[in-house]
Amino acid sequence: MDRARPARVLRRSCWAALAGLVLTGAAAPLAVLHPARWLAPGADPVGPLTTTFAECARPPTDPQAAWLFEVGRAAFRTPELLGGQAARAGIACESCHQAGRRNPDFFFPHLSGAPGTADVTTALFSSHRDDGIDNPKPIPDLSGPKSALKVPQDANSPALAKFIRGQITEEFDGAEPPPAVLAGLAAYVRSLDPVACPRPPREPLRVADQVDDARRAIRTAQGALERHDSPTAVVMIEGARWRLGLIDERYSGPGLADAREALRSADVDLASALAAVRTGDPGAGVRLDLWLARSRSWAPQLSREEPRSLFNPAQVARLSNAPVPPNPEAR
Repeated sequence: MDRARPARVLRRSCWAALAGLVLTGAAAPLAVLHPARWLAPGADPVGPLTTTFAECARPPTDPQAAWLFEVGRAAFRTPELLGGQAARAGIACESCHQAGRRNPDFFFPHLSGAPGTADVTTALFSSHRDDGIDNPKPIPDLSGPKSALKVPQDANSPALAKFIRGQITEEFDGAEPPPAVLAGLAAYVRSLDPVACPRPPREPLRVADQVDDARRAIRTAQGALERHDSPTAVVMIEGARWRLGLIDERYSGPGLADAREALRSADVDLASALAAVRTGDPGAGVRLDLWLARSRSWAPQLSREEPRSLFNPAQVARLSNAPVPPNPEAR
């Protein structure tokens, strides 16, 4: 294999892959799920699509530090942070670093070699770091020992924030992140600690946890508005809307129209709040309060109908003709 292909050839193949959002590993009916789009050919989709790593985080107790942690946690899970082709493909930091860890199942055409690897110096997402060489590397576990990571994480050093900024603006061609978002991402990564890793290491992917992520992002947006930081509030609301979208795609089956309607209504409300934040409407905070209150009515409905959704391993197995794993820890 020619390991030094001309960059122009790589770009052509990358844009083709992105244009089609190639579904490589899972059965065609699962194409509705974003994570299914980066599974290796022949991969069993049930475990990767219905379980997740447990988060190994030690949130700070100081209120301002805790808020920054939440900012970083939400931004880490938001494709809009990376912008460009990554955002269009639905790639966020968490796509490669699931729950701040790694993703052994990640396989993206023209970006990965073996599953769990990525080439961060290609034209696929970046106009800055393309070296014209196919050299995917293993995705590091951000929750592993700090000594194994290449960037120092001393809170008194700017190295980590500088590295993260480079990842966003150069590796992915994203826009300059708001200062609080950059500081929050550094705070979140610093909080990841192998000592905090739960046992077992994997857990079921549940709709209640996804809803909780959206609520956390909205509460963090409220904190940003209280700090007169509308750019950070925008990123948080976009993160919550992305989470709703990830839930919605798992309720695509028959008999789930009411759940989809509830989700889309919730998204319309968030879109309205987002517009209010962007225009400086002083009522934006009230809109977010109302959204949180209304979420208490539709969230239980999603949980009741979860067994019929693609959160259920049996449903994913049925669509992919794969066996259901006995438990999440089996992986």
